[in-house]
Amino acid sequence: LCDRRQRQMCIRDRAKPELEACSFCINDPEAIKGKWRNEFGNSKPVYLELGCGKGGFISKAASSDCGKNFIAVDIKNEMLVLAKRKIEAEYEKNSLKFDNIRIFIKNIMQIDSVFSKEDGIERIYINFCNPWPKSKHKKRRLTHYRQLIKYKEFLNGEIWFKTDDDDLFAESVEYFEQAGYKIKYKTYHPKKEGMADSKKSSFNRFFFIGFLLSQTHLGFSNELLAPANQDSHAS
Repeated sequence: LCDRRQRQMCIRDRAKPELEACSFCINDPEAIKGKWRNEFGNSKPVYLELGCGKGGFISKAASSDCGKNFIAVDIKNEMLVLAKRKIEAEYEKNSLKFDNIRIFIKNIMQIDSVFSKEDGIERIYINFCNPWPKSKHKKRRLTHYRQLIKYKEFLNGEIWFKTDDDDLFAESVEYFEQAGYKIKYKTYHPKKEGMADSKKSSFNRFFFIGFLLSQTHLGFSNELLAPANQDSHAS
C-alpha cells in the first residue's frame, strides 16, 4: 500500500511541472473568469468537459472540430497530464496548432469561480463521472442538483451527459428536472437509436442522456442534434 501511495505521489509530482510548461494548460484559471473568449481570441462556440480524465474524449473532439473552442478540466494532475499527452498526440498527428484547446486543474465543486455568464459556455460534457453511490457522498456528483444550479451561472446551451451507472442515470434525471433543465433527449439504447458515438464501457453497458438548458441569462439556445448526427466522441 505504501509503495502504491509513493508511486502515486511520484506521478503527481512529475505531472505538475509538465503541466506548468504546457502552452495550452492554464495555471490560474480564476484570472480568466469572464474572459475566456479573449483567451481564445475569437467568438467561436466554447465547449467544456468536466472531469476529462485521461483525455480520450477531449483529444479527439477538439482536434476534429477546429470550428469550436474546447476546455477540459480535471481535479487530478496525474489525470490531466495524460489528457495533455493525448491532446498533443492527436494535434501533432493532424498537424494542428493548439489554438482551440485549453486545460486546467480544478475541483469542479468550485467551477463557478472560473466561469461567468460573460464566457457564454454553449455546451458542457460530463462523460462517465464518478457515481458516488453512497448517500453521504452524493453531493459530490457532477450532476447533483446543487452543481447543476452552479452551471446555470455560466451555461447558455446544453449539457450532454453519459454514464454506465443505472442509479446515477436515474437520479440525475431527477436532478436535472429539479434544477429547471429541459430534457430534450435520453436513451438507454444508443445503438438501436442510431447514435454515431455508441460504444460500450468496460462494464458492457452504455447509457446516454442529453439535456438542453432552458433559456437563461443571454437568451442563448442551441438545438440538440439528432442522434445520428452527434459530434461527440466516446471517452
